[in-house]
Amino acid sequence: MKTKTSLKTLQMVQTAILAAILIVMAFTPLGYFNLGPVSITFLMIPVVIGAIVVGPAAGAFLGLVFGLSSFIKAFSDPLFGSILLNINWMYTLILCLVPRTLMGLLVGFIFRALSKIDKTKIVSFIISSASGALLNTALFLTGLILFFGNHPFITQFGSTPIVIFVTLAGANALIEAVICTVVGTAIAKALRKYLIDPKEPKAPAGPAE
Repeated sequence: MKTKTSLKTLQMVQTAILAAILIVMAFTPLGYFNLGPVSITFLMIPVVIGAIVVGPAAGAFLGLVFGLSSFIKAFSDPLFGSILLNINWMYTLILCLVPRTLMGLLVGFIFRALSKIDKTKIVSFIISSASGALLNTALFLTGLILFFGNHPFITQFGSTPIVIFVTLAGANALIEAVICTVVGTAIAKALRKYLIDPKEPKAPAGPAE
């Protein structure tokens, strides 16, 4: 049995490792995949894994790291990011940080709630992993429309908020959800199995009397 101190240390180490992985992914091609006009990000995967394996607080922290990396990368983004920065850098900062932090926090709470009623936890892993990508898209685009919805740069994507949302979500939202579900479920399930929920070894049978 792990003591509270050793468990807390383990959780801090796990969170730090996932944060390091996220940073490496954010500033290398490992974190993004561009297919023509479609840009797919894999950065929500470490956030989802941390939220499931460690908990909501770790998910929120990793989401914050995700958001900070997005804001930094916006300065070198020749299209979307730099345009938003020029319109309003403060709104852009909030847009990068808040949705990603909330995403990590909510994924952790979703897994915690589902795992209480899902004995096998399979459904919990799948739904929680999928929710990471879906929440990332939904929260980000909601914030985008809230802060920049009246600007001509955003209204060019549609005449109403719903049209803008659907247009910007596009096919990449579905692709991200599928990838996050498959990869997040596989890794988080394996980590929880061997680090968090190990099966207690069975006691050897006593000698026959």
